[in-house]
Amino acid sequence: MKAKQLTINEAQKQVDNWIKKYGVRYFSELTNMAVLTEEVGELARIMARKYGDQSFKKSDEKYELADEMADVLWVLICMANQTGIDLNEAFVKNMEKKTTRDKERHKNNKKLK
Repeated sequence: MKAKQLTINEAQKQVDNWIKKYGVRYFSELTNMAVLTEEVGELARIMARKYGDQSFKKSDEKYELADEMADVLWVLICMANQTGIDLNEAFVKNMEKKTTRDKERHKNNKKLK
């Protein structure tokens, strides 16, 4: 089954609706920062085992790469919602900044050739 395509703004609204319906309220900003760090750590664990030099442990079997990435995205969206950040707008501006700053930088990096 193909997943429904969402815009970033739709994802932000969907998370906000879920929080209001099931989550009671957003965790505090600092709690969400700690949760984001935890989720990034779980993602790093799977990346290190799947693409790095570490071997899988029995306890790693419960983790799935896509799910861990989605967990990181979820918490990041929660943080954006509660701090009034429009992630779509922020992403567009960030891409423009990167393009202006780095449009030749990586092409000229001998390490990448």
